[in-house]
Amino acid sequence: MGHIKSNAVAFLTLIALFVDMKAFARDYAMPYIPIPSGPPAAQSERSNAEAQAERIEAIRLRMRKGDTAAGENKSLLCAGCHGELGISMDPLIPNLAGKYKNYIIKQVRNFQLDTRSNGIMSAMASTINEDGLLDAATYYSSMERMKGSSLSENRIGRELFSDNGISDMGLACVNCHGEGGNGLEPKISAFPVIGGQQKDYIRQQLIDFRNGKRTNSPNNIMNRMTSSLTDDQIESLSEYLSGH
Repeated sequence: MGHIKSNAVAFLTLIALFVDMKAFARDYAMPYIPIPSGPPAAQSERSNAEAQAERIEAIRLRMRKGDTAAGENKSLLCAGCHGELGISMDPLIPNLAGKYKNYIIKQVRNFQLDTRSNGIMSAMASTINEDGLLDAATYYSSMERMKGSSLSENRIGRELFSDNGISDMGLACVNCHGEGGNGLEPKISAFPVIGGQQKDYIRQQLIDFRNGKRTNSPNNIMNRMTSSLTDDQIESLSEYLSGH
């Protein structure tokens, strides 16, 4: 397919060829509503009024824009790991500064629904409601984007990032994540900002995608993109991206 010059074309191509639109809408638009507790019989007796109330609440949450000021306070629990300014001090905990709001929301929902798993995050995600999640994600997305501090660029990593032959999809990493992993314009939440992210975190996520431990990218696009990467290639990509 070659390099895709237009970000809009890249996005439309991915959506048309690789993304399950129902799953995409569920992950990026639908608020998380906990599964009712109790035995199946009790669950089946939930009234139509309760179900309708949930639908109305879901619509309200989707329409709300998020409050940055409120999010600063609501993100205090997150700051213990991800840093007050969205920059983590732990190399295996991701930076959140400048990440797309809807991407953050999707990841937390995935932890809530067990479609992504991590002992700490799964537990933490279960404590946040949709209002808190929306405001906290809005707050982190409003911050100055995370940036790497590398003085030299990993040439192999740069070439791999722009290579449309690293997978069977005919796409390069840059087509989705933008130059240097700094995101696409217009902002497309399905494809996160990864430039300036923690090197160790990037490496671990690429390994998890490659090995099938993590499977929550749209239509498993990341599993296909990473399936043939070697450990050395993953190391080069991680170093390149963390420096931007």
